[in-house]
Amino acid sequence: MDASLLAPALLDPAELTLPKCKAMLARLQQWLEQRFNAGDDIMELVSTRSQHMDQLLTGLWQHFGLAQDPQLALVAVGGYGRGELHPYSDIDLLILSEDANPAMNERIGLFITRLWDLRLEVGHSVRSVAECIRQGEQDLTVATNLMEARLITGCYLTFAALTHATEPDSFWPSHTFFEAKREEQAQRHRQYQDTNYKLEPDIKNSPGGLRDIQTISWVTRRHFGATTLHEMVSHDFLSQDEYLELLDCQNFLWKLRFALHMAIHKSDNRLLFDRQRAVATALGFAGEGNEPIEQMMKRFYQTVRRVAELNEMLLQVFDEAILGHIAMDVTTLTPEFRLRGTLIDAIDPELFIEQPAAILRLFYQIAAQPQVTGIYSSTLRQLRDARRLLPDFLCERPDCRRLFMMLMRHRQGCGLALTLMHRYGILAAYLPQWNKIVGQMQFDMFHAYPVDEHTHRLLKNIYRFRTPEAKRSHPLCFDICSRLRKPELLNLAALFHDIAKGRGGDHSELGAEDALAFCLQHDLDKSDARLVSWLVRQHLLMSVTAQRRDIYDPDVISEFAGLVRDELRLDFLYALTVADICATNDNLWNDWKGSLLRELYFATQKALRRGLENPPDLRLRIRENQRQARQILIQLDTSDEQIKSLWSRFTADYFLRHTPEQIAWHSRHIIAHDDSQRPLVQISQQPGRGGSELFIYSPDSPNLFGRVAAALDQKNLNIHDAQIMTSKDGYALDTFIVLEPDGQPISGDRLGELCQRLSEVLLSSAPPTIRIRPPSRRHREFTVTTQVNFLHPQRPTKRTLMELVALDTPGLLARVGNVFSQLKLNLHAAKITTIGERVEDFFSLTNQHNCQLNEQEQQLLREKLVEELAQDGKSVIKNTLS
Repeated sequence: MDASLLAPALLDPAELTLPKCKAMLARLQQWLEQRFNAGDDIMELVSTRSQHMDQLLTGLWQHFGLAQDPQLALVAVGGYGRGELHPYSDIDLLILSEDANPAMNERIGLFITRLWDLRLEVGHSVRSVAECIRQGEQDLTVATNLMEARLITGCYLTFAALTHATEPDSFWPSHTFFEAKREEQAQRHRQYQDTNYKLEPDIKNSPGGLRDIQTISWVTRRHFGATTLHEMVSHDFLSQDEYLELLDCQNFLWKLRFALHMAIHKSDNRLLFDRQRAVATALGFAGEGNEPIEQMMKRFYQTVRRVAELNEMLLQVFDEAILGHIAMDVTTLTPEFRLRGTLIDAIDPELFIEQPAAILRLFYQIAAQPQVTGIYSSTLRQLRDARRLLPDFLCERPDCRRLFMMLMRHRQGCGLALTLMHRYGILAAYLPQWNKIVGQMQFDMFHAYPVDEHTHRLLKNIYRFRTPEAKRSHPLCFDICSRLRKPELLNLAALFHDIAKGRGGDHSELGAEDALAFCLQHDLDKSDARLVSWLVRQHLLMSVTAQRRDIYDPDVISEFAGLVRDELRLDFLYALTVADICATNDNLWNDWKGSLLRELYFATQKALRRGLENPPDLRLRIRENQRQARQILIQLDTSDEQIKSLWSRFTADYFLRHTPEQIAWHSRHIIAHDDSQRPLVQISQQPGRGGSELFIYSPDSPNLFGRVAAALDQKNLNIHDAQIMTSKDGYALDTFIVLEPDGQPISGDRLGELCQRLSEVLLSSAPPTIRIRPPSRRHREFTVTTQVNFLHPQRPTKRTLMELVALDTPGLLARVGNVFSQLKLNLHAAKITTIGERVEDFFSLTNQHNCQLNEQEQQLLREKLVEELAQDGKSVIKNTLS
């Protein structure tokens, strides 16, 4: 269908009834979607909708008699003023009137109401020219809209008066406008944490998004009078290649926005999880599973990085042209480089093209000169040009390899220098493996950043571990990194830890091979190369052991220590693990994870110093824990007879798996508890081990774990660890580590109410109420196959170790506990790990005879758990049998 056949101008204005207008808009939307899917030029589609809207508004303007007013003007502003309308973009209108009267206002009201009736997103204002100027002088957004104003229909003279009043000599001079726009952009970037690597980005407003391209256009228009980006080429502020690059970026972002509008049938610039699959499909990305989404997001991240780079360079150029800041205080650093203010500048404009190794020398100078804050615009432009002309990767050159290792060994090498190497694509130009992970996104809720940005953040964390700030926030990391003799090995392990993601296969194994080859290529000795390779291969080992294994089991510590082998590896692995967790997701690190890793570190350090051939004497540990706990209790006026009487009821395992402080805390409250048939519920006022510690002492009953889990879920609290024990005379001695959803300990004002509620639940004979709620908007986009795996420790044990992988859903632990109860299984310990949209939980179990589960029992448990967790979640409440 020819777009001209959709035009409302073919109809008499008197015939523009509501049904006919709706039909025309529907045909237009259908045509736009068809042409988009056919691959038509996105600029033409965006322009076509704007042109058709002009015709519709002109017809309606006449239909409601507004054309009869000789001074009235209908003006498009904002994106519509630029002639850019996506399928559901706002229609921003300014009605210029110098002589408002009731009859005219009534007709304007009818006109706007008709637009609303047509379900158009309309933003409008009715002002005189003088009112526009007053508003614009006070509000930068209004001023910007006025500068982009375009007459749709009505009085040209009225519109010309507005155009004259907004000329730069009297209204927002270019230097004032530039400074205001630059600050506006900085504030907007801060709202998005100065990163364009969000999992659910805003196509328009995120750093590197469409708004950054518009900022360049606005500044150019105000200073040069340029109405298109291409006019910047004629003003020598943009090369032809840079213009084509900027245009290519804009076209891709426009396609993304266009497809998003079509997918959700409304104006929204947020590329949320539940929209990404539909948008990726509309853009033609294909593949299995999540591949289309990951391909689309990789292209998006690469695009916004290019926009951000061009935006930064051009705003710096504008700073010189508009404000005259040419940095007169020039200081020579070396024969190759000088400082312009605080920006480093290459003296020879052909330096990087003639000597590629000079690119590495530039970044070494940035590390060596603390006064440097960035790269001067002409040098940045030269760097971009040289990067594109490189015949091979820089790591193929011996002189570049030597400089790269100098940078890795420099104390400031992973500071600003590394950040700028990442931002300006030099890491990708240096290392072929890095080039493959630029913008590599993983479609899940765990990894908040693409692989390259995550690795950059990890390296920055390691860099910060050597600063005084880390002495407060990560004291053990500070201590370790301060004493490392070869910190560059930790940097290299960080650089390669995820380098093989996206290739298929085990990224740790593939990355370890790459790291070994890289280290040998860069002249590290074999011992150091093997250490870096081992760290890459095992970079998840400590995190998995701490969060998913029973680190109070001496066999677990012995097995972990056997894999680590020496304290140097332990130091490197601990620092790498903490930096990795903190760089994965802004909300992932908390005191609970920190306490687990510290406990594992010190327990392993003790095992290594004792020697793996000398396992600990468990009886000695039990006696020492009892001795210290008794001292605490005696200081609290507890008699030795009371202590002996109570402890005679406890198993040896209880004293092995609790600290002296925990034993004393439990004992003091149990002794003071005057009704042994009523449950005792205590929550530590001073959070221990990084979370609130919940202790329950009660006559044991079926599914106690499930009851507690259901009650905590109703209070929106998360269980992260559980030690489930029973005394010799049948009393539960259960300890839970509980956190708020934000990873913090339970807030103090909730403690009393929570203790009361748990007591009521434990006393009640009613079955627990489990909330089976529909998954969240984000979770709905993910499918996690429930997996039940039974682990086989190296040493024999009386317990069955089970790992559960499933979609994270409300009430999951209560439902799991209910299955354990149905099968008459005993739960002894639980480690709860949530990784984005999935849980990877660990349970220690025995059957009703307190023995390991046999193969038949394991298979039945697997089937019951898969069946239970396969429910669709449509029911809101489920009562389960206790």
